[in-house]
Amino acid sequence: MVKRKIVWTETAAKQRREILRYWTDRNKSTTYAEKLIDITAKHLKVISKNPDAFKESEIDEARESAMGHFSLYYKITSDQIIVMAFWDNRQDPKKLLKAIS
Repeated sequence: MVKRKIVWTETAAKQRREILRYWTDRNKSTTYAEKLIDITAKHLKVISKNPDAFKESEIDEARESAMGHFSLYYKITSDQIIVMAFWDNRQDPKKLLKAIS
């Protein structure tokens, strides 16, 4: 089995920071942000063991790992899993395409 390195794009990392900051500020607590971090880590662990575990997305060569109101969009290369977006599914999907193109 090939061990692939997980790499976050600048866009995905920024989206994740903004979402975590939003929920921390809104709730005046880090509890929900910590829950999102934990869920994300679990999904990334599954992805790293079996990159094809989640469905193909409408975005060229990308897969989507749905996590309730949020999704990870990622691409698989021979040695990396590239996280392209950390997305709040309640947003307009057209914004997603614009953000990662």
